[in-house]
Amino acid sequence: MEKWKADLHLHTTASDGSDSSDSLLRKVKEKGIAYCAITDHDTLAGVHAVKEIPSGVTLIAGIEFSTITKYREVHILGYGFDATHPVMKKVIDKGRLKRKRKLENRLVYLSHLGYEFSQEDKEKLRQLNACAKPHLARMLMQYEYVSSMEEGIKIVAGCHDDDDRLDYHEVIKAIHDANGWAVWAHPLGGEHKRHLAPWECERQLCLLLDAGIDGLECFYSRYNQEEEDYLCSLANRFQLTISGGSDYHGINKSVELGRLNTEGRQIDASQLTILHKIVK
Repeated sequence: MEKWKADLHLHTTASDGSDSSDSLLRKVKEKGIAYCAITDHDTLAGVHAVKEIPSGVTLIAGIEFSTITKYREVHILGYGFDATHPVMKKVIDKGRLKRKRKLENRLVYLSHLGYEFSQEDKEKLRQLNACAKPHLARMLMQYEYVSSMEEGIKIVAGCHDDDDRLDYHEVIKAIHDANGWAVWAHPLGGEHKRHLAPWECERQLCLLLDAGIDGLECFYSRYNQEEEDYLCSLANRFQLTISGGSDYHGINKSVELGRLNTEGRQIDASQLTILHKIVK
């Protein structure tokens, strides 16, 4: 694998990103990124919407699932799977149904707090492929309930409902049944989340190892070198593949495309061993 840039965690307007699929790929090309993955929440619509892949760019079809263990929420990325496999299609449909229920719970929660939307605007949210916190935060801004996306997301995040997440065993098994690779996304915690201590991370990893997890997202836009070195050592200790992604959402999240750490260090594709499994 040559020393080219890679970013294997990107979102489009098919879920909670702000860029269309083709617009995102144009930006990928401009950034000099050779390997990228569209990993929208509970949907492949962002991958299917691609009309043209720029020359010099390898696009990997991916997906991100929100799951729950007995300890906490865990996001699992799937790569290299057969999207037509019936088990995979079933878990994707189940994830989308749970996401729709989550939207209804959030609308009720916001209403109880005094944040009301018109019926027309609520229907617009229901028509989205994968309505998420940024969509509701933007609507809170449109109604002038809040002055920033960050403020809106913080309010929406106050609605807790563990039943809106898939079982991690089910997700990992579905990815494997479809001949794909399952990767634990941002293992130390994602955006606006408290970073886990090593013992918390390893306790969680034990559950995922038993379920057959294949890799860790060791390189991530919110992690420093010490955190990334720790995750790489963890992956090597348990013979897991190494992945990396920015978790780019366009203007919906303050994350730069292609940025795989807090310091802006260059991470090349050769460091992401998952690519050897999913790029033919």
